[in-house]
Amino acid sequence: MSKKVIIIGGGIIGLCSAYYLQKEGHEVLIIDQSNMNAGASYVNAGYISPSHFISLAAPGIISKGIKWMFDSASPFYVKPRLDLEFLKWAVAFKKSATKIKVEKSISVLKDINLFSRDLYEDLQHSRIFNFHYERKGLLMCYQSDKVGEEEWKVGKRGIEEGLGVKHLSKKEVNLLQPKANLNIKGAVYYDCDAHMTPNNFMKDMVSYLKENGVIFHKNESVKDLQVSNGTIKKVITDKRELLCDDVVLSAGSWSPLITKKLGIKIPLQAGKGYRINVERETNITIPAILCEAKVAVTPMDGFTRFAGTMEIAGINHNINHKRVDAIADAAKRYYNNLEITSKEKDNAQCGLRPCTPDGLPYIGKSSKCNNLTIATGHAMMGWSLGPATGMLVSEIIFNKKTSLNTEAFNPDRCFY
Repeated sequence: MSKKVIIIGGGIIGLCSAYYLQKEGHEVLIIDQSNMNAGASYVNAGYISPSHFISLAAPGIISKGIKWMFDSASPFYVKPRLDLEFLKWAVAFKKSATKIKVEKSISVLKDINLFSRDLYEDLQHSRIFNFHYERKGLLMCYQSDKVGEEEWKVGKRGIEEGLGVKHLSKKEVNLLQPKANLNIKGAVYYDCDAHMTPNNFMKDMVSYLKENGVIFHKNESVKDLQVSNGTIKKVITDKRELLCDDVVLSAGSWSPLITKKLGIKIPLQAGKGYRINVERETNITIPAILCEAKVAVTPMDGFTRFAGTMEIAGINHNINHKRVDAIADAAKRYYNNLEITSKEKDNAQCGLRPCTPDGLPYIGKSSKCNNLTIATGHAMMGWSLGPATGMLVSEIIFNKKTSLNTEAFNPDRCFY
């Protein structure tokens, strides 16, 4: 039976949810508070990353975070603040950052990333879209033996999970990418990863959805939800009231502001990331993460993107120029003779990534509301997990057996 589904949030998760819902014959409407041309879905590294099977809440990150807390240019920065929701999230994050919990999440993250990669490739082969997509793998480039050993330890765990992983010397990396002129000791190479140009895909998907009857309400904020007997009847915005059968919440870092209206608490913090685009030849042809600096490098359609940092500092889009400089400095250290200009740094942008305490997204229904499907909290894997999340959302709303077990993504899971 066809339903009227309202999606709150028009980022990658919202668009992919709309795609699979409209394919099932549902009437879909998307509400977004922005003009849908900026934010995390547009400034990310464009990675489809089965290699990222270790969650953000990993052992050792707390001690590193405390050390980095005093350095606003560090790769992972947590701004200390007296905010109750942040403090609760921090406690839950600490409890999640254990070896046992991370180990349990490895296969979960790997499986949903592989599933999503397959769905991206299905979209590419459908000939409906014309977006940039390449599967060239990912290089985890390191400059010190200690970091190289740490990365290879993770790589060997990836091999145990069935992924294609190799430990490459500097010479072997140079054979793969002879003109990049990398200043490294070696790299761990994952052949399972792919990359895209986010703006291309977002533009393609919006056009497709409009052509297939999906309605968009841009620059419109959700002010309230009218609920009766645990069911959302109306979504009330600053411009109109909309009847609905089901609601999908994919509002990223703003999602808790909506769930609070329903008495649902989902621990979530905004993690700001930055990007610099270099629109000239860099001779970089394979995506890489510059390990010590935690900077992602992606050869996109017509430019190279340098992205990085995780700044937990609340919801804001203020540009911290020290962090932009840190990304540019890393590019220069790892790629000989690559100088990012002042103009390129001045054009840097940021986006807010919604981070859960355990590094796993929220995908599913809360027991407190029977027609709300929550789809948020993907942190740095939002782009990678877009199609998988969209497919799961459609299956959940249509009461189908889901393609993957979603128990680990339960929005009601307990962190305390």
